[in-house]
Amino acid sequence: MSNESHVSNPEFYAHYQSLRVQRHPQGIVEIVMSGEGANRSRLATANAQMHRELAEIWRDVDRDPEARVALIRGEGKGFSAGGDLELVEQMAADFAVRTRVWREARDLVYNVINCGKPIVSAMHGPAVGAGLVAGLLADISIAARTARIIDGHTRLGVAAGDHAAIVWPLLCGMAKAKYYLLLCEPVSGEEAERIGLVSLTVDEQDLLPKAFEIAQRLSKGSQTAIRWTKYALNNWLRSAGPAFDTSLALEFMGFAGPDVDEGVKSLRERRAPDFPDGKT
Repeated sequence: MSNESHVSNPEFYAHYQSLRVQRHPQGIVEIVMSGEGANRSRLATANAQMHRELAEIWRDVDRDPEARVALIRGEGKGFSAGGDLELVEQMAADFAVRTRVWREARDLVYNVINCGKPIVSAMHGPAVGAGLVAGLLADISIAARTARIIDGHTRLGVAAGDHAAIVWPLLCGMAKAKYYLLLCEPVSGEEAERIGLVSLTVDEQDLLPKAFEIAQRLSKGSQTAIRWTKYALNNWLRSAGPAFDTSLALEFMGFAGPDVDEGVKSLRERRAPDFPDGKT
C-alpha cells in the first residue's frame, strides 16, 4: 500500500490527538492508536482523551464524503492496552466521571455498528481494552497469529461490558464466550480465527499488507451494496442491544463497588487479585 496521502480535506480529522489519522488513495482512512507522547513503542492506553476519541471517530468517518473504508491499527508493541488505571480510579471515585465514560463506552459500540462505511482492523501483539472493542466489532477483523486478545474486565473486578455481551456469543458461541470472558483467558490470533472470533489470521509481517489489500478491495466495490449489506447484517448486533445495555450498566455499577479497588491495586503490584467473598 502506498504511503501517499490524499489531502483534499486535510483538516477533517485535525482535532484528533490520541488517534493519528491518514488518508490514502481510493478513500481509505487509516486510524492509528498511538503510544503516549513521542514514545511510539509503547502500547496505546485508553486514557480519557483516547477513550473519547475512539467513541467519536466513527461518526466522522461516517460523514466524511471522501471516506470509503476505515482501517484501524495500533503501533509499536501491539494493538492496544487496557484502560488507563488513573481513569479507572477516577471513575470509581467520581459519579460524574463514571457517567461520562459510560456514555462514551455506549457510543463507541453503537457508533462502530452504525458507521455506514466498512471498517477493517489489523491486530498484533496485545489487544485489550477500548481498542479491542473496535478491533472485534470491525466488519473485517484481521489478527496476527501471535496476537493476544484479552477481555480483562473480570480481572479488574467489573462485569464484561463494552462489546463482549453483544458480539462474543455471536462470533464464537456461548460456551467459548463464557470460558474466555469469565476467566480472562488470552486468545491467540490463530485460536481466535479457529473459533470464529476474528475474520482472518496471518503472520505478523503480512498483517498490514493484508489489511490494506482488503481495504482496497472494499473501496473498489459497489459502495451502496457493501454499506447496505453491512447495515442489514448489523441488525443481528442491534437486536442484542438490550443485552449490551444491561452488561454495560452492570460493568459501571461495578466501578462503584469494592472489587475494582483490589483489581487496580493488584494490577499496579503485578500480582493476582485477592477479591473478597462476593454477595450479590
